[in-house]
Amino acid sequence: MKTKQMKPSRLVLALLAAGAIGGAGATALTGSVSMAADAPTSASTPAISTATPPNFAQITRDFGPAVVNISVSGTRKVSAADSDDPFAQFFGQIPGSRGRAPEREVPMRGEGSGFIVSQDGIILTNAHVVQDAKEVTVKMTDRREYKAKVLGADPQTDVAVIKIEAKNLPVVKVGDVNRLQVGEWVLAIGSPYGLENTATAGIVSAKGRSLPDDTSVPFIQTDVAVNPGNSGGPLFNDRGEVVGINSQIYSRTGGFQGLSFSIPIDLAYKIKDQIVEHGKVQHARLGVTVQEVNQDLANSFKLDSPSGALVSSVEKGSAAEKAGLQPGDVVRKIDGRTIVSSGDLASTITMAAPGEKIKLDVWRSGAQKELVATLGGAPKDKTQASADGQEVQRGQLGLALRPLSPQEQQASGSEGLLIERSIGPSAKAGIQPGDVLLSLNGVPVHDVGQVKAELAKAGKTVALLVQRGEDKIFVPVQVG
Repeated sequence: MKTKQMKPSRLVLALLAAGAIGGAGATALTGSVSMAADAPTSASTPAISTATPPNFAQITRDFGPAVVNISVSGTRKVSAADSDDPFAQFFGQIPGSRGRAPEREVPMRGEGSGFIVSQDGIILTNAHVVQDAKEVTVKMTDRREYKAKVLGADPQTDVAVIKIEAKNLPVVKVGDVNRLQVGEWVLAIGSPYGLENTATAGIVSAKGRSLPDDTSVPFIQTDVAVNPGNSGGPLFNDRGEVVGINSQIYSRTGGFQGLSFSIPIDLAYKIKDQIVEHGKVQHARLGVTVQEVNQDLANSFKLDSPSGALVSSVEKGSAAEKAGLQPGDVVRKIDGRTIVSSGDLASTITMAAPGEKIKLDVWRSGAQKELVATLGGAPKDKTQASADGQEVQRGQLGLALRPLSPQEQQASGSEGLLIERSIGPSAKAGIQPGDVLLSLNGVPVHDVGQVKAELAKAGKTVALLVQRGEDKIFVPVQVG
């Protein structure tokens, strides 16, 4: 089964030393759940009622037959250098020669889980479960087996739809994710390590969780024991309704370590409906790169709290550019829904459709602003801007700046100032020689005089928009 690594962008890693969160296809191992003893209460402390665990045995009996084991086979391409074949060195690249080692196809087999959502054989699972599969076999709890057809898969949300030719099949009930609360009991059923129809239970740990490289999915986080092989299986609430698809785990070992993540069923159903109706998925697109707002950035932009999605770049010709969004804007709400983190923006856009209009509440230059964007559906492209420059010397930021040469302008594709040296506050923040300074507190910079003027108006913390290679990010620098 596919193990997925979730990592921040290269620039985030370099500037902020962010750690990667390791993921793996989710699945379940049996585990016990214990209730804490009742705590003593006083007249001044409200009593907390002790919740009784739901009847997981009944839920498993009623809906376990609708959970299936999925086995896949196919081939994948590997280079001789990556092969486990001990003789690969004799058939690979000649030492000292240039170019990549030749690729060859090797057999691939895998297992996962899924659940039936219609009596005529529509099954939901993860996209990574059926990736590269040439043959898909579905096994029921009564040991019947069917060959399945992959109707479609969406790698962006990790949702796939497969179909078997059968009638009057057992199906699951679908629940309302909006009613799901942190602390509620949940149950997973699946095939961890091929152990079919394994049930494990836990609670909801968090909702709307964004993961690096998976920001378009507002994951449900639980402490339900899930492991490789359970990917694509259902997550049930305490009423026996499916609220999610088990998809990933946090792990340093490849096995369960207390954190598992499920795709909300309302998002999965939107993907399923598009696949069944059109055979493909169209995602809405705003056309921005965003990052988290921490306390230092909030201070720099004079925000009342470190929340929202900070726009670090806007794609040319995108819905965002047409709506008037600019780097340095902080998106606080979309259609009245509060954007707490940058992942909230991505997941909200994912739930929308191309052509849909959304209202954006934006914080710009210390004031609230409303914008309306008509979402596009084009694939994501890297953005580039244009160029300028002029010579300067080091100021209280701890930077030595100079204009970009024509060749540097062409290479970076950006307006701004080249950072020749970084010491003091800027070096401490992670800024390096060779980075390009694009803006200060959201104001584009073209010469040193402009940088000094903006510094004179700034507080103890300033937000520098820096470009390194093709990556752009706001970096808070404390100058006080």
